Amino acid sequence: MSVFTRAKDMLKYEGVRSTAWRGAKWLNTRSNRFTEKPLAQVFPQDVIAVDWTQKRHFAPEPLVSSTGRPQLAWVISPPGRSSGGHQNAYRFMKYLEDAGYDITLFIYSASKYPKVSLEGIKATLKTNSGYPELKASYRLYDPQEGITGDFDAIVASDWPTAYAAWRYDRNVPRLYWVQDFEPFFFPAGPDYVVAENSYRLGYQGIACGPWLAGKVTEAGGMPCAFYDYQVDSSRYTRTNDAKRNEILFYARPTTPRRGTEFGLLVLEEVHRRRPELVINIAGWDMSNAGLNFPFVNHGTLDISELPALYNRCASALLISLTSVSLLPLEVMACGVVPVVNDADNTRISLNNNPGIDFVAMSPGRMAEHLIAAVDNKNQVSHSRKIAKAMEGGSWAGPGEVVVSVFNATLGLKKKKK
Repeated sequence: MSVFTRAKDMLKYEGVRSTAWRGAKWLNTRSNRFTEKPLAQVFPQDVIAVDWTQKRHFAPEPLVSSTGRPQLAWVISPPGRSSGGHQNAYRFMKYLEDAGYDITLFIYSASKYPKVSLEGIKATLKTNSGYPELKASYRLYDPQEGITGDFDAIVASDWPTAYAAWRYDRNVPRLYWVQDFEPFFFPAGPDYVVAENSYRLGYQGIACGPWLAGKVTEAGGMPCAFYDYQVDSSRYTRTNDAKRNEILFYARPTTPRRGTEFGLLVLEEVHRRRPELVINIAGWDMSNAGLNFPFVNHGTLDISELPALYNRCASALLISLTSVSLLPLEVMACGVVPVVNDADNTRISLNNNPGIDFVAMSPGRMAEHLIAAVDNKNQVSHSRKIAKAMEGGSWAGPGEVVVSVFNATLGLKKKKK
């Protein structure tokens, strides 16, 4: 059948819009201009250079600097304005700098576009309150050269950078800053395999929470320490003692593990049952999402703007299908009931926190729990209670844990000042 005949039949049986959609899809599958192909996030030279079946012995060596300050090469993807993972990594880099470490950041980007600008990155970080100011120097990672310079340890930040870290010619310690179980980002295929193999390279892992640490050890045998989730109570605090009738949803449609589309089903059911409730959506601009219910579209907010929003809400729908975000504890500190999907990854990571409402992933059941937090006759006193449990929270304790893991891995007996 000719293309013309097929198009004619489509117009006859499906109409103009369906035919146009098919035509656009046909063109897209042949151009693939913006479709990411497998292994697009990693330089092929890095993967080819690494044979994880041949074990290397990484061990501490005498410090390369006469100052006694350990030198770290930290390989990381370009940080973005709203990237919670990067903000978390920078938080701990600051603790390491304060403990006497010098850090050189190698910015790793295997994509031709968007073009990475070190000056642009620095400008972005300087105007974002979620990033601490570091003394670190910045370099672009070049796959032809690899990591060059004298370093006492190499730190990888995700699965592509783990391969870059392996290529460094000296057998100094390698640390793997694990923030999620990244094979789960992909279906069974090349990316899944290469991501999982990154846990077999002989590194010392350090992860956020016990669930993630156990997961990477189980998958690849990598020893993995962990620090516990925490909340910065100097930033997130309860300031509204009135009864609340608003709810919050964190949406991130570009990040499937945050379950945005499922969450929207929950919100649709909330609106059907209680149309007068105010629904706030933050994390992403949802103005053109075509939603079937009214909502307040906050888009991407700076961290400094979040506490005020949280303090208007009685409950928050926060879905995490892999590693848990920091939001459940942060909204609790503002007196909000977090409604979180009930699963091993959430319960173990959050230590079965009694202030969190762990709910099975049923749209109706989650909607019921969001509404129940609004209708709770003891809403104000319960809000006070869960916020009080978060008082005094600080990342100082986890910071000490991270510094101690680095010190032990590098064979240092105490912090270097």
